Amino acid sequence: MNNNLIRKVMLCWVLSLLATVGMHATEREVKWDEKSLILNGKRVCPVMGEIHYSRVPADEWTEAVRKMKQGGVTVIACYVFWNHIEEIENQFDWSGQRNLRSFLEICKNENLPVILRVGPFCHGEVRLGGIPDWVFTKGCKTRSEDPAFLEYVTRLYRQIYTQVQGLQWKDGGPVMAMQFDNEYRGRSEYLMHLKKIANEIGFDLPFYTRTGWPQLATPIPLGEMIPLYGDYADGFWDRSIKEAAGEYWRAFNFRPFRISTAIASEQLKYTGDNMNKGEEGYPYFTCELGGGMMTSYHRRVYLYPEDAYSLAIVKLGSGSNLLGYYMYHGGTNPDGKLNYLNEMQRTIETNWNDLPVKSYDFQAPLNEVGYRNPHYYLLRKIHLFVQDFGDVLASMETTFPQADKPISKGVDSYLRWSYRSQGNQGFVFINNYERFQNLTAKKNIQFNVCGVKFPENPTVIPAGTMCIFPVNIAGIKYATAQIIAQRDDKIYLEQIAGVLTEISVSGKVLKNVKALGLAKPVYKNIYLLSSSDASTLFLNENEKPHETKMQAVTFNKIQEAGTLRKITIGFGGVTEEPVDSDFNDAAVYTFTVPNHEDILDVEYQGDCARLYADGKLIDDNFYNGRHFQYALWRLPKNCEQLELRILPLQKDAPIYFPREADTTSGEKIININVFKR
Repeated sequence: MNNNLIRKVMLCWVLSLLATVGMHATEREVKWDEKSLILNGKRVCPVMGEIHYSRVPADEWTEAVRKMKQGGVTVIACYVFWNHIEEIENQFDWSGQRNLRSFLEICKNENLPVILRVGPFCHGEVRLGGIPDWVFTKGCKTRSEDPAFLEYVTRLYRQIYTQVQGLQWKDGGPVMAMQFDNEYRGRSEYLMHLKKIANEIGFDLPFYTRTGWPQLATPIPLGEMIPLYGDYADGFWDRSIKEAAGEYWRAFNFRPFRISTAIASEQLKYTGDNMNKGEEGYPYFTCELGGGMMTSYHRRVYLYPEDAYSLAIVKLGSGSNLLGYYMYHGGTNPDGKLNYLNEMQRTIETNWNDLPVKSYDFQAPLNEVGYRNPHYYLLRKIHLFVQDFGDVLASMETTFPQADKPISKGVDSYLRWSYRSQGNQGFVFINNYERFQNLTAKKNIQFNVCGVKFPENPTVIPAGTMCIFPVNIAGIKYATAQIIAQRDDKIYLEQIAGVLTEISVSGKVLKNVKALGLAKPVYKNIYLLSSSDASTLFLNENEKPHETKMQAVTFNKIQEAGTLRKITIGFGGVTEEPVDSDFNDAAVYTFTVPNHEDILDVEYQGDCARLYADGKLIDDNFYNGRHFQYALWRLPKNCEQLELRILPLQKDAPIYFPREADTTSGEKIININVFKR
């Protein structure tokens, strides 16, 4: 081969390589503006789900991430807890379920971008908010620009970088963004210093984030960090032990304000509905939309599937273009080397609440053991919608027809709705639900959106209805059915219970349409589904809900409860959880492990329970009326017997129990069962 030919071949190879690299770069281009994220030139409305990799056994990560993806999650979020990896100074532990790199590689294999929340302070109901105990012995001021503290943070970030190197977005990896600290209220210079440290180490990501609450003492320059927001249906952190405490009712109303009125109310005070200065320059994203809620010892909240669904509808209808759930997958605290790793009042910092020692179930869509809870399926309907119509939705402006009407807890004098529109296209968002409030059916309802008045005759919106109606979308002029998805030229709608389905399409108005499911379209390419079919659309049979066949487990009570412990009030002004020695006087039950591949399900009544294997605490539960579940496959193969210790519920204990809980004094096991996962 002559030299000219060799040069020509080499030139062609180089040009081909450059074209490939250029194409790869274009395919992964991430931008953002005041409306949304823009991926590869297309606006998107991602769904972000929080999972804490170090709270899930490593051999369950692949299944967990795949379940999240099946649920409609398109971005993974996770904390990197400092004290999970450097509990002992200078002894970094990235092994087992602390192996961040392995988790990121799984996310890469599943094509899911990741937003890392790297602290140094994370909270996440972890001991000292994630900052190791030893840091507090150094005489430095934490969460500040104290040079000594920042030196420790720099070392932490360098260690995290060893796990992330080669897996950043620019390298073809999954790490798309990073959050600095959490719920920080001081001067922005601290957050900017954290970003500077990260950049100098080598972090180079498409964008960076921070929590949008509370308001900072000094503003961050526009574009440096996107503020992300949140809202919850209820909170374990409230000082009250009454039902419906706090300002959570506000989250069930459409409103133009982004900042939460209820998050971290034990630390932050409600400052009124307002837009923080500079917010309008950023897209409206959330990172802590309540996918569930933990139980603290003093406040045992019980969440309903409708709570999370309503919050998601309201956030989209209020202009949000990223639904970020905290938590989406529950977990279990890993074993500490020196201490338990849960938040508690008996510590020097982050001592507002007492949380379970091990359990971080959070009543999430995917619970502590990876079981799909009902709202996993319920939320999928919204996730399919934003995947298929996000490019249209993202550019739309939001209108609040009831902006001049009063907002108060349980207000029921009008239908809560909003719409988002651009040109002649729009989506109507309806929320006739509020936690603990029995909102009534709304009669004589018609909408006038984008010049389209519908339905032809006023209709009724039943109590508890939450839905999204399309206007001039996918060839449909309007429909009083929820828009779900558009795939392969097929349009999928959900029939809303109690609402007469009316579809205007191709100059025709189809009235009182009945769902025919996937077997037959109601008109050409339009399929009308039941709620159950809509929530499982595109799932395989083994991914859908199935009848749980319980197998009873025989148990023996080997010790009656002894002397009742003295209930005390802790540093945070609320009831303190029991300590290890208190469980010496617990009622003790034993039972044989029937199958190491099943989920253990304990239905009990009492104050709280702890599960032990060979004398080691493996999980715990604060009773709130729900069952206590444990993944038996996590046990050593030679473990054949488990021990359950239950402390009796004491009369008039200063604890909030939900209406679902049996508050009779004492304790008992009702049933112990196992079932297939």
